[in-house]
Amino acid sequence: MDAWGRLNAEIVRCDLCPRLRRWCTEIARTKRRAFRDEEYWGRPVPGFGDRAARVLLVGLAPAAHGANRTGRMFTGDESGNWLYAALHRAGLSSRDVSIGRDDGLALHGAFITATCRCAPPDNKPTPSEIATCGRYVDREIDLLLRVRVVVALGGIAWAAVVRRAARVAPGALPRPRPRFGHAAETTLVLRRGGPPVTLLGSYHPSRQNTNTGRLTRPMLDAVLRRAAAI
Repeated sequence: MDAWGRLNAEIVRCDLCPRLRRWCTEIARTKRRAFRDEEYWGRPVPGFGDRAARVLLVGLAPAAHGANRTGRMFTGDESGNWLYAALHRAGLSSRDVSIGRDDGLALHGAFITATCRCAPPDNKPTPSEIATCGRYVDREIDLLLRVRVVVALGGIAWAAVVRRAARVAPGALPRPRPRFGHAAETTLVLRRGGPPVTLLGSYHPSRQNTNTGRLTRPMLDAVLRRAAAI
């Protein structure tokens, strides 16, 4: 088994956060009525995409009836519908919709991960859960040697990436510490001795943001076009 296989196997069997494991297991047992005939994944969700990616997208966590059901990041819910359609328009995804981990969708030059690998109650992981799960994002970054752009989908993801930079290259961290905002942009060093990487911010494509117009399709497209251009 290669390094990716070992990492993904470790993620899937992780039980370091008892609250999250109980919640995901309960959701997988009770299910949503619309998906009552499906078998839920119900386990921590590994990252997904092109392992030679130059663009890394970091989200918050699997949705209870999205990736916690399908087993693939941003798959099977409205947030994923927004994101994959935008990735397709940017030339980073082979399809504009993702319904399951075996649907044939492939990412080109992009990799998707999340700050937490288990669906949290109310979409709110605790700081300790975020810190515990940070080891997996760290290891993915270590393996994604070609990444030149990170797109943080939301403030929690942005903060997690900045903390990684502060750990590995504190002397290269901009001062003051970069603050999240939609279309915010900064440069960080994410691997010791590695090249600078551009960090881009985007509002998360959650229903709370898309239904209210806080995030529009042109706004998300602009961030992903910028990432692809870099």
